[in-house]
Amino acid sequence: QVQLVESGGGLVQAGGSLRLSCAASTSTLRLNRAAWYRQAPGQQRELVAGVNRRGSSEYPDSVKGRFTISRDSAKNTVYLQMDSLKPEDTAIYYCNADLIGSTYVKLDVWGQGTQVTVSS
Repeated sequence: QVQLVESGGGLVQAGGSLRLSCAASTSTLRLNRAAWYRQAPGQQRELVAGVNRRGSSEYPDSVKGRFTISRDSAKNTVYLQMDSLKPEDTAIYYCNADLIGSTYVKLDVWGQGTQVTVSS
């Protein structure tokens, strides 16, 4: 079964940085569109970064200038670099992606989530 495996979450002080990774557990399907979402307790899941198949990225105003999404096609991995972290960035972060192969696709695949906690 194709999975997105996330890593890199943890506890960091306000102003610090973390880098999240999301690796596809397959070499036959390639990451296409990808995005990072987050969900804080009692809140709806929200988009924090997205990158389309052409490499264009988008961010909400709440993280623009602080978060950067990138991809390494050779490693079939997408990253989220988070700088200048704030306590309000505390949430579970989820990777979401479409995976494309030569004969089939897997759309809207979700990772298991990784906890990010920012202390003040």
